[in-house]
Amino acid sequence: MRYVLASSFFFVLFAQVFGQSTQPIKLQVNGVELHYIEKGQGEALILIHGGIGDYRSWNSQLQAFAPDYQVISYSRRYHYPNQNALLATNHSALIEAKDLAAFLKKLKFKRVHLVGQSYGALTALFFAIKHPEMVRTLVLGEPPAHQLIRNSSDGEAIYQNFMTNTWKPAAEAFRKGEDKRALDVLALGIAGKGFNELPPAAQASQLENALSMKSLTLSSNPFSVVTSDELTRLKVPVLILTGENTTRIHRRVTQELARLIPKAKEVTIPRSSHPMPSDNPQVFNETVREFLRASKR
Repeated sequence: MRYVLASSFFFVLFAQVFGQSTQPIKLQVNGVELHYIEKGQGEALILIHGGIGDYRSWNSQLQAFAPDYQVISYSRRYHYPNQNALLATNHSALIEAKDLAAFLKKLKFKRVHLVGQSYGALTALFFAIKHPEMVRTLVLGEPPAHQLIRNSSDGEAIYQNFMTNTWKPAAEAFRKGEDKRALDVLALGIAGKGFNELPPAAQASQLENALSMKSLTLSSNPFSVVTSDELTRLKVPVLILTGENTTRIHRRVTQELARLIPKAKEVTIPRSSHPMPSDNPQVFNETVREFLRASKR
């Protein structure tokens, strides 16, 4: 049964929030510009959006956590309103993690809480692996660490089905300059709801972020390998979130992450598919808040 009204496969395609009044601040790091907004005071909590979202995607979380934390939501490299040309052909979460490291250094943060969704969660995971000393807690909302499942009994078939029916057709559409078609393929492949079914404002928002999906579908390394050894060495408190009605590939990846990361807590968000922060923000926020509180005990 489909509960997804606004989702993409491992990216929050339809999680844009309109009416955000806070004006973003622009920083230059690693030769690119990154825009961010912030709210609240306390320990830094960094929100990292999914594939075709941007800093606006976290409005419900920004408001919910600002009373207790200095909450920062930033737009990753190829997302609105950043003006960064697509030059490389090997874009990956490893590059995004380097951007995050430079971003945090620029803001002079020593240790932070990280909350990532989809490709933002994969970015957060690589950052935590490379810079564990900078991470207080780590929340992972269905990161596409797809390579993890390929050696399992059913994982390779799941992976190849995804690549054949969703990823490669979307990449071909982007090559032809058919951005709307590419977004439609991605949406239909996961949510069963096409781009053309969205209201005009949502379509416009997605097109503002289409370069992000183009950078990944045309990349030679979209799903960078994270090893079991790297995962078993993670010592920071980790919360792994999965949607009750998510896709098969995300469920298998989440199961493997929970198996490999020591003492990781796994929670299923009810009435949600891949875009949990927007599908069920109340339960998502309550779950993350309780995890953050427990990590201090």
